[in-house]
Amino acid sequence: MSTGDGGGRGALALLHTSPAHVPVFDALRDRFHPGLELTHLVAEELLERARVRGPDAVADAVRHLLDAAVAAGARAVLCTCSTIGAVAERTEVDVPVLRVDRPMAAAAVATGPRIVVIATVESTLAPTVALIREEAAGSDVEVRTVLVEGAWERFEAGDTDGYVRAVAGSADTVTDADAIVLAQASMAPAGYLTSTDIPVLASPEPGLAAAAAALRGAAQPTG
Repeated sequence: MSTGDGGGRGALALLHTSPAHVPVFDALRDRFHPGLELTHLVAEELLERARVRGPDAVADAVRHLLDAAVAAGARAVLCTCSTIGAVAERTEVDVPVLRVDRPMAAAAVATGPRIVVIATVESTLAPTVALIREEAAGSDVEVRTVLVEGAWERFEAGDTDGYVRAVAGSADTVTDADAIVLAQASMAPAGYLTSTDIPVLASPEPGLAAAAAALRGAAQPTG
């Protein structure tokens, strides 16, 4: 595990499973939330283990990381990995814990009932579909999934351009949908390359906005 900038009291801690997410969220902070203090926690092994053994296999490790973040002064935590997002969200610590893809899922449900989830890691599909159905709150939704074969290997090899182009190409083949969900934060740049008329939703921007709002709420005095 590695840690990034920040760490002082009042910080928003971001739990990543790829170091590639650090500059993405720093750029979003600089653009939309200037002055927001971020602490980056990178634990690539969590995704590796979750892909092999399932997300619940990393629950204890996630709890340890979140406890450490809170002890270091974090006032809210945002998990940017969709595979382990549900595990992080249900971990009970003394600060709000959010998953980056929940606002995206809510937006997808609000857009329409026919939703296509695109992922490059198979372990992300089931948690994302479950989240969308949860956000639908019993309403009828039709959720279809697409796994972009070979794309994740490009990402791991450092071919981010090839990675996002593969995702964008996959999105452009989707028909009969009200919304396309890019299930992983790493896929967000693909949204700018698509030519489809179907709304393409990504998680980093709305996820960080929700976490920033939670942090502000946590900072409000009580009593």
